[in-house]
Amino acid sequence: MKKKLNQLAVDEQAVIIQHHAEGAIRQRLMDLGLLPQTSIKLVRYAPLGDPIQVKVGRANVSLRRAEAETVWVELIDSGKETRQ
Repeated sequence: MKKKLNQLAVDEQAVIIQHHAEGAIRQRLMDLGLLPQTSIKLVRYAPLGDPIQVKVGRANVSLRRAEAETVWVELIDSGKETRQ
C-alpha cells in the first residue's frame, strides 16, 4: 500500500518509492539518506505533531511534516515475514 511518509503510524516500516520535493528540500532529503529503495521506519511524532522522527538505516532523522509529505513510501507487510 502506497502512502505519504507523514501518514505512517508509529513503528510502521516502509520502503521509499519516490520524492515529489524540488530544489533544496529534495537535496536535503537525499543528503539525509532518504533515497529511493531505502527502508524507513517512523519512530515518533513530536507532542504537537511536528516534526516527526524516522529511522533510516542506523540514523535517526527529524523531518518537518511538510517535508515528509513529499516522500511516497510503500509499506512493508510484516505479516508475510513468517519463519518456518
